Amino acid sequence: QAGTPVLTRPALAALILFCAPLRADTETAPDEIPGLSQLAAAADVVALVQVRDTDYRLRREIPVSGSAYLAVLIPYKMDRDTGLLEVYEKGLHEGECYFPNPTVFEEGRRFLVFLQQDEEDPERYRGLTQGCALEVLVRDDNRYAVRYPADGIVFRDALDALAAPMAFADPYALVEDENLSPEARNNMLEVGQIEPHGKGVWRYTMGIDLPALRRHIGREALDD
Repeated sequence: QAGTPVLTRPALAALILFCAPLRADTETAPDEIPGLSQLAAAADVVALVQVRDTDYRLRREIPVSGSAYLAVLIPYKMDRDTGLLEVYEKGLHEGECYFPNPTVFEEGRRFLVFLQQDEEDPERYRGLTQGCALEVLVRDDNRYAVRYPADGIVFRDALDALAAPMAFADPYALVEDENLSPEARNNMLEVGQIEPHGKGVWRYTMGIDLPALRRHIGREALDD
């Protein structure tokens, strides 16, 4: 079991950027926001992955372009037989698809990703307009669960009924106070989605079992 990660400043910058909750445009009608099944049907790849490495150009320690390399752990929908995905991103925008880079002392974070082929280079992938990844944590029984609240992609599904209290054996289940806005921290604390874990550190307490989320998405969307 890996110890609690110590993020480098560039990795921390990428994490803060990636984990900022995405919100639908206020001018977008709720029925125009796609559901997870629609996103899966539109994607070329839906898979559980683990970050192996990143090659980003940084500006003020924030990634602004480059690629992440993701090892495929569980393929749900693939357009080719491969164990490693290159995901390219450029610029800073809503729904951007950057991943935190693990140091040599860390294992990479895990994500459920929704990706499309890059039109400029079919050997690599890009995120969807709505975002690209939901963070996945390892439970104390070694099963996978999407961290809840689930952010990183804009979707209309109400997932409260799928979320349940969980004990995580994953170092990334811990989040420092400085990486949460006061509003987000207070809201999650009020509904029991985080709990104190030492001074200035919180532990996520809720998740969605990955097989349950896969069933919610539906086989047709993954077979499309």
